[in-house]
Amino acid sequence: MTVREPVRKALIIIPTYNERENIAELLRRIFAEAIPVEVLIIDDHSPDGTGEVADELSRSDPRVHVMHRAGKMGLGSAYVAGFRYALERDYDAVFEMDADFSHNPESLPVFFHEIEDSDLVVGSRYLHGVTVVNWPLTRLILSYAANVYTRVITGLPVKDATGGFKCIRRQILQAIDLTRVRSDGYGFQIEINFKAWRKGFRIREIPIVFVDRRAGVSKMSRRIIWEAAWMVWRLRVLDLLGAL
Repeated sequence: MTVREPVRKALIIIPTYNERENIAELLRRIFAEAIPVEVLIIDDHSPDGTGEVADELSRSDPRVHVMHRAGKMGLGSAYVAGFRYALERDYDAVFEMDADFSHNPESLPVFFHEIEDSDLVVGSRYLHGVTVVNWPLTRLILSYAANVYTRVITGLPVKDATGGFKCIRRQILQAIDLTRVRSDGYGFQIEINFKAWRKGFRIREIPIVFVDRRAGVSKMSRRIIWEAAWMVWRLRVLDLLGAL
């Protein structure tokens, strides 16, 4: 059995675009949990001033870091930038987390517990039935079907491959060629999960309750949906060619 080092230093990566209403309260709730984490806010030049609020929070708390980007460059590229930041600063693990309270900070200690014996912990909305609150039926069906589709095409043994609440050990980030990760949205989450699985890392799913955003506007788009649909075929072909 592989012996995994304890996670002593973790970074929560939170991409933001127009999340001014949420970010301060989210950080307060994160730091209320008794876990050794710091936070990196990656703001894509939010018109509502999210970046300025993040800077103020950073000045008052050394656990808060901020990365500013020139414009709306996408979720996947934000996480890749965060992964590089974490690797350069020797964090043991990174979290992916949304800024809109759809991911409950109270679940963070559970992730911490499970990562001690895993390489990737995925928060799942579909592990024990469906644990999604306030989504319209059409979006729920789309999300559930996307995960079934992903499992059928790729064989990935994860019930919620498109979920964005997860904890990743640095060894996975070191093993994946981040320069070749180009996807966003659903596609990005599928790509990271699939590459970790095919490289032999241990993946653990834990149940979470996903609550639709309480403020702000969803970033979901038709482009993101189509990207994910094609991504699974691309990953399958690359795997068959040994080119992951």
